[in-house]
Amino acid sequence: MTSSRLSLMTRRRALLSFAAVGAMATPALAARGMLHGRVFFRERMMLPPGAMVEVRLVDVSRADAPSLTIARTRFPAEGRNPLPFVISYDPARILPRRRYAVQARITDGRRLLFITTQHYPVLTGGPGQPEPRPLEIRVDRTRAAEGPASPQPASPAGRWLAEDIGGGGVLDRVQTTLEIAPDGGISGSGGCNRFTGKAILSGASLSIGPVASTRMACTPAAMAQEARFFKVLEQAKGWRIDPTRRKLVLLGENGAPLAILAAM
Repeated sequence: MTSSRLSLMTRRRALLSFAAVGAMATPALAARGMLHGRVFFRERMMLPPGAMVEVRLVDVSRADAPSLTIARTRFPAEGRNPLPFVISYDPARILPRRRYAVQARITDGRRLLFITTQHYPVLTGGPGQPEPRPLEIRVDRTRAAEGPASPQPASPAGRWLAEDIGGGGVLDRVQTTLEIAPDGGISGSGGCNRFTGKAILSGASLSIGPVASTRMACTPAAMAQEARFFKVLEQAKGWRIDPTRRKLVLLGENGAPLAILAAM
């Protein structure tokens, strides 16, 4: 066999091998899931030069445990609003009958400037089903971003219904309520049991002592939501009111939102 013919066969084998590798690599690349959209805030302000945006895809299936991060992206804000993002994730980690959500935050060093205070469910169609449209994720300003103290209503007194607890949303058929009296007395329902307690209010600061509750047994999901809410009450350090949306936001350390409640 001549050397030219051997060279031709060698080239053909190389092309075939390259094609085989490409055929295997393409599905692997195509198997990555993608979520894309925009993070935005309503305030007319410029972000600090070093501000960073973080968007996470999280598993919020377990009401009695912290959310599990599936994937995340982090990038400089560069003063923009809105802020486009893309998250690449492994579809093998998206399991049937689980609940997933997207959460976002904007930070300046260790200072939390903006964070999601609403529940943004994603991948509701199950594994392998892409989002039908780009995501619009709103982030709300924290107290740490406000600088000097801003005017606040005199008191969070009133009746409130929980819409989000710990960033994991709430069950549609379980009502978790909180009533704050002008003298600081609190009462309500965790979703299963009635409770009472006492809150100490000082300006925008809030401290809630141990609550006493009844001891009824309900479904595991309702009990889990109730346990999360009671934990939020113990961790609360402050509050703020969104007068436009008529929402009460319970705040933890560094002004991070713990729960969002709507006026009743």
